[in-house]
Amino acid sequence: MTAPDALAVRVVETLRGREVTLATSESLTGGLLGASVTAVPGASEVYLGGVIAYQTAMKSRLSAVPAEVVRACGVVSEQTVTEMALGVQSLTGADWAIAVTGVAGPTPQEGHDPGEVWIGLAGPRMGTVEWPVRAHVHRFAGDRDSVRRQTVTAALELLLAVLSPVG
Repeated sequence: MTAPDALAVRVVETLRGREVTLATSESLTGGLLGASVTAVPGASEVYLGGVIAYQTAMKSRLSAVPAEVVRACGVVSEQTVTEMALGVQSLTGADWAIAVTGVAGPTPQEGHDPGEVWIGLAGPRMGTVEWPVRAHVHRFAGDRDSVRRQTVTAALELLLAVLSPVG
């Protein structure tokens, strides 16, 4: 077994230090994001769990993406990743939720080329104040495995940047 990734260690330590929790909703990474986090000893203090919604139909069933969003926008979209993040956050009660959807390859999906990835991040709700969901599109290069690994890295970097602002 390999040692946990340094970035995942920093994420778990930061979540622990801020006393907040995390959940994940994954598509193209197939559980790699959750596995990266749970490779860190003590991750169970902050990581509540996740959903792997790999096939299109599972986005609605497991990730609470409204079927009309999937029909209108497709699964590789800002709207879908936003709904995935909000859905897993609602399901688990996590303070923070990361969602990833996109095309790992080797072939295009719904007219989107391999390497197109959406990452969504939902933050805490405090009373009537809600942290807005952030969604970012990426265009990663490389083979299927590389796209999946780059997605995990970008998702963890996004969370860490939000949790550890400079200034």
